[in-house]
Amino acid sequence: MVLRFGVRRTHMDNQVPKYVTQERAALLLGIPEEELSRISSESELGCTERAGDQEETFFTYEELRQICILSTHRLTRARF
Repeated sequence: MVLRFGVRRTHMDNQVPKYVTQERAALLLGIPEEELSRISSESELGCTERAGDQEETFFTYEELRQICILSTHRLTRARF
């Protein structure tokens, strides 16, 4: 264990999650969740899980990269 800034850190702290929620993905990409949801639906990226009446969409980091590229291309085309 490494002690930094008064916080104990274990080896597990360095692991990157395989998936992020739609809320977190929107935050990371800097776009509204509604826009991310639209892009996700149109591009068929992301995985939606349902449990009862609840629904949550998850994205891999590769999917986030693809969404970033797609949204960049759309912005570029919109300017011309």
